[in-house]
Amino acid sequence: MTVSIRPLDPLKDAELIHPWVTHAKAAFWMMQDAKLQDVERAYMEIAAHPHHDAFIGLVDGEPAFLMERYDPAEAELVGLYEAQPGDVGMHFLVAPTDTPVHGFTRLVITAVMRELFADPATARVVVEPDVRNTAVHALNAAVGFVPEREIQKPEKAALLSFCTRAQFEAATGAAV
Repeated sequence: MTVSIRPLDPLKDAELIHPWVTHAKAAFWMMQDAKLQDVERAYMEIAAHPHHDAFIGLVDGEPAFLMERYDPAEAELVGLYEAQPGDVGMHFLVAPTDTPVHGFTRLVITAVMRELFADPATARVVVEPDVRNTAVHALNAAVGFVPEREIQKPEKAALLSFCTRAQFEAATGAAV
């Protein structure tokens, strides 16, 4: 499978991602009741933010996942931990499907991590998933994330976790 990542266009891509972010399996994305206009607005805000970006991931040329990259010193985690130079925050969401492929989500998170570490300025990736999201905790561990502690964000109790380039390479065997 070939994975590529392109910038998300909030107006052109809102219709594509609306069913993704509102799907029952995307409960931790916290957009279950979002209307199309809400999704457009949310991603217009991300597009306008100087320290937050959104992307569409394609697998074999087909849109298959959503990825967000942010500077945790400027967005999402401001004041919740001591950010270090080279920290990059990340969110990802795999599009729902009626025909799941074994190992697909792991392929996606590995591709997302490769993309983030492709920037030599990225020293470690920071994530803050909901403490109840055990499926993503397992995926994070599989690519090298180490939980540090629970933090309280305005919208959730989160598990603050970090993954350095060396931890990612050791966990996946992927050189970046």
